Amino acid sequence: MSPQTTARRRPTMRDVAALAGVGLKTVSRVVNDEPNVSGDTRERVERAIDALGFAPNHGAGSLRREGGRTQTIGLILDAVDNPFSAAINRAVETVATARQTAVFAASSDDDTERERALVAAFNRRRVDGLIVTAYGPDQGYLQNERDHGVPLVFIDRPPIGLLADVVLTDNVAWAGVATRHLIDHGHSRIAFLGDDLAIPTARDRRLGHERALAAAGLEVPDGFSVGNVTSAELAAAELERLLDRPDPPTAVVTAQNVITIGGVRALHGRGRQSDVALIGFDDLPLADLLTPGITVIAQDPAEIGRASAERLFARIEGDDGPAETIIVPARLITRGSGEIPAPGGAQSR
Repeated sequence: MSPQTTARRRPTMRDVAALAGVGLKTVSRVVNDEPNVSGDTRERVERAIDALGFAPNHGAGSLRREGGRTQTIGLILDAVDNPFSAAINRAVETVATARQTAVFAASSDDDTERERALVAAFNRRRVDGLIVTAYGPDQGYLQNERDHGVPLVFIDRPPIGLLADVVLTDNVAWAGVATRHLIDHGHSRIAFLGDDLAIPTARDRRLGHERALAAAGLEVPDGFSVGNVTSAELAAAELERLLDRPDPPTAVVTAQNVITIGGVRALHGRGRQSDVALIGFDDLPLADLLTPGITVIAQDPAEIGRASAERLFARIEGDDGPAETIIVPARLITRGSGEIPAPGGAQSR
């Protein structure tokens, strides 16, 4: 049987009542935390709920359509106000609207407990499927949704502990492209500012950077690879710290658009934007209007969103084939900041 679909249906209150040996009204009282239920009975119902993985339906019943669908899907992003996530959101909505389906979108803020709470909330509303930007070391907790027939697609970050469809960029390869581009312009003292290392893509981008250096016979100087840079302010502070070293970097790779913003601020604040090269991962608004323009590895969030939504609807409509990994191409956009040569026109060792 495919990891994406199962013959099992979502458990109902009737199933809970049968397992607990009580009436439907008693289950309803327990679910709604009403009085007049003995402690022993409540405990028996709660054990049945846990055993079945039952999630109460809060309001979706009135939305039911023919075939048992609600014509809704859930979309969990790291932050809906990030331009990258916003573009994914828009693309998912475009695909869903064409299928008369509404999108419930929310931000996990890269918080495991919030992510789980959002999954539970969407499940209570009986969404027809979930698209998830996962955070944390294990997505195995979503097996319950899988077992109850909820189609799942992961975006940008592969799931850990769960076999499922995923749509993403080859982060190792494209981080290597960024670093090789700087090496080709004479740089060897290349710093790397990376995202939260609990995120697989952050680890992959650091790995791609390090592999590109190793392939060129270069090492990562002590302290030049910085992880867990989770805000523009922290990125600016970390780059300023590196620039204050007696052996500062002549170039930097910033591994996420918010980190790029912080890096650009640090360089402009020091008046170093024209002599320290920078390449950012992910494009950002107005990057072409700065001086110099910001060279980036541009993912295609619109295509990531479109492909993930198409994959989810294929699963909803009955595709039970093996889990797929869909790689969406990125591209290097040269605008000036990544083409600043190393001092002296040769490798700066």
